[in-house]
Amino acid sequence: MVAAKTNLFDEECQERANMFKVLAHPARLQILIYLAKTRACLTGDVSGIFPLSRTTINQHINELKESGLLIGHNREGKIVHCLNPEKIRELNVVLSSFMNEMQLPSDFCCEYKSQKIGSFQEV
Repeated sequence: MVAAKTNLFDEECQERANMFKVLAHPARLQILIYLAKTRACLTGDVSGIFPLSRTTINQHINELKESGLLIGHNREGKIVHCLNPEKIRELNVVLSSFMNEMQLPSDFCCEYKSQKIGSFQEV
């Protein structure tokens, strides 16, 4: 098995990668968008809202809970899953910061020039 070697990168880069990994599935994105738009919480069987089985949705909800983006509350013996506003704001900062670093000038052009990089030749 190949090790991910994420420890070779600085902590901020690792945190960003972990957050991006959580967002890397359309079901999780859809859950977050749904909760933000409806300003509601998920309770009970929500398989009628999303085109997935209850088990699959629960797995995605658990991923979002582990990341801190969702919080589970116990209401009258039922678990209700809600957005964690603090973590959502943190996500906004992380994404904005990353995108600011990735800003390209309007005249950006990636010109390919023959240059040797390490032991590889760029083509």
